[in-house]
Amino acid sequence: MIFTLVLISIGALLLLVIGINVIQQQKERAEAERRTELARQRAIIDETEEVLSHTGMFPCSSQIIQVLYKRVEDALGLAINYAANQAGDYQRRQIDISAQVKSLAASPKQAPSIESFRLPDNDKQILTLVQVLKKLKAILRAEHNKGKVDPTIFSEEEGRIDSLQLRINVDSMLSRARAACFMKQYGSSKQMVTKALSTLHSIKAQTPNDPFIARKVDEAKTMLDEITGAQKQSYPVVKQDKKGEEDIDVLFQPKKKW
Repeated sequence: MIFTLVLISIGALLLLVIGINVIQQQKERAEAERRTELARQRAIIDETEEVLSHTGMFPCSSQIIQVLYKRVEDALGLAINYAANQAGDYQRRQIDISAQVKSLAASPKQAPSIESFRLPDNDKQILTLVQVLKKLKAILRAEHNKGKVDPTIFSEEEGRIDSLQLRINVDSMLSRARAACFMKQYGSSKQMVTKALSTLHSIKAQTPNDPFIARKVDEAKTMLDEITGAQKQSYPVVKQDKKGEEDIDVLFQPKKKW
């Protein structure tokens, strides 16, 4: 009888230990998932706030600003559920962001003309701008796929981003072509201008009334003519040098015996 009670006690103890381990593992798994989800929401907040901090670099509409602030607001709301001791900080930030979202929603919609956009002179700023626009486009698509952006707004804002990316691409190619021409690297310069013209013509077929496209096509054609003219002017010097080399070869070639 005592032996049976001992066995039962040992079995109960084993079941208790197993149960405690299972509960502990579940708690650890839940904690890991909480940390992972909190990190994901923080990454969304950081990425969106980084894009917001650079919106002064290009003509940005109030609609896309509202999309960005709303994304931060939603991420903060989810982060509160996983923040544990930091929940109060996230709640305060969400209250501030919510106020900005309401203010933007109540204000008149503004969309500055992208015709006023000018490419930064600094290469580092250009790279930053390219990266920001790429992130902005990805965010806009992600929010639209979640049903959080009206299809009309999505179409308008994606078109604005595409147009800005086109301007940066074309202006950058023409700027590099000018620099190459100044360094008398006419082949490289002509190649970049030709590539810019090809890009412009392909876009012009889709948007024939875009004044930027027409203006840049004329600018690129003029630049191509200038490069071709400069390249032709450099040819006589090359030929003259070759003529001099031939004369030297004749002078020092072996004498013929008659």
